[in-house]
Amino acid sequence: MNAIHVTSEIKPLKKVLLHRPGNELLNLTPDTLHDLLFDDIPYLKDAQDEHDEFARILKSNGVEVVYLEDLMTDVLNISQEIKEKFLRQFIEEAGICTPKYKDLVFEYLMSFKDTKELVLKTMEGIQVKEINRRKRETEKSLVDLVTDETNFLADPMPNLYFTRDNFASIGNGISLNRMYSVTRNRETIYAEYIFTYHPEYKDVPKYYNRTYDYHIEGGDILNLNEHTLAIGISQRTRAEAIDQIAKNLFKDKKCKIDTVLAFNIPNSRAFMHLDTVFTQIDRNIFTYHPGILDTLQVFEITEGNDPSSEEDLNVREINDSLGNILEHYLGVPVTLIPCAGGDKVGSEREQWNDGSNTLCIAPGVVVVYDRNEVTNQVLREAGLVVLELHGAELSRGRGGPRCMSMPLERED
Repeated sequence: MNAIHVTSEIKPLKKVLLHRPGNELLNLTPDTLHDLLFDDIPYLKDAQDEHDEFARILKSNGVEVVYLEDLMTDVLNISQEIKEKFLRQFIEEAGICTPKYKDLVFEYLMSFKDTKELVLKTMEGIQVKEINRRKRETEKSLVDLVTDETNFLADPMPNLYFTRDNFASIGNGISLNRMYSVTRNRETIYAEYIFTYHPEYKDVPKYYNRTYDYHIEGGDILNLNEHTLAIGISQRTRAEAIDQIAKNLFKDKKCKIDTVLAFNIPNSRAFMHLDTVFTQIDRNIFTYHPGILDTLQVFEITEGNDPSSEEDLNVREINDSLGNILEHYLGVPVTLIPCAGGDKVGSEREQWNDGSNTLCIAPGVVVVYDRNEVTNQVLREAGLVVLELHGAELSRGRGGPRCMSMPLERED
């Protein structure tokens, strides 16, 4: 079995990547919420309990759970050279510019004896007061005199528990993403090191790279089947990035994907990713938010007519209903189930709380937040097995079970 193998949204999930929320949530404040892409401050203890419940549901259904922080710990334990390289890059990407503080933060991080604690500290954020005062004051500058002790030298990364976005599994490869915001783009440094150095993952093909010019996030990428990939054009993913990833997929002769469907959805915070408004939950069943249908455009991207050109693509708009489009590419009659059964007020409320952001762990078996009672009942009435997760705190980050999980392996 390949280290990455994901050719659908619904085949039995065998292995998944999570990140347990940590002290990075304690470093959210009302003044930093907007910059760090949160609408409220989750209560860490309850968020961790809810996340542990999520992991238990997955494990009890035969899914192997691995954690981002553990894979990164494995990488840094390979060699001192890799650890030092990572820390220097981390400091640079955190925006620490002065030579003095670059050296002080590097020395501080190198003082951690436990590698996992070091990894968690880079995620948590670093305040000025954590750097030894005596070392800071040996050479005072204007920066020292005007900087508050509680200021962050490296900002926290509270969105990390949404592991879906940093990279996306596509067939036997990945898209190593360039994120929409500078705040989140720093998160992808962990995936960069895992897919460069980790013995299990270092040879995985990359169909996109975080160094590319245009942003794309994993919540916009859905594997419809072995041959068809759906990607949302959204607040977080640019059309230019979809063109680039399509070219890279078609160029890889081992990759079986021959069609990319680009779904153009409204550009808004409520509809930030395709998977917040549209997910597959069985072989022929999808759930969706009714608010997208009036504005949705779908484009088909296939390999161009000139086999000698790596830049040539065929792109055409598909003028048909969403159901008919899906039936054509999946080859089966499709049922579309609207969030909250289609009730306008109910669908808007439950979509905001990720009623359409389901994680399918086997055909017809989905993990959802328990708070979306209307949607969950509609799914049960349609014959699905609904596994409910308490998500009062986790949902404050505007992401559901699909957002919080990155499948690494699904069965064929």
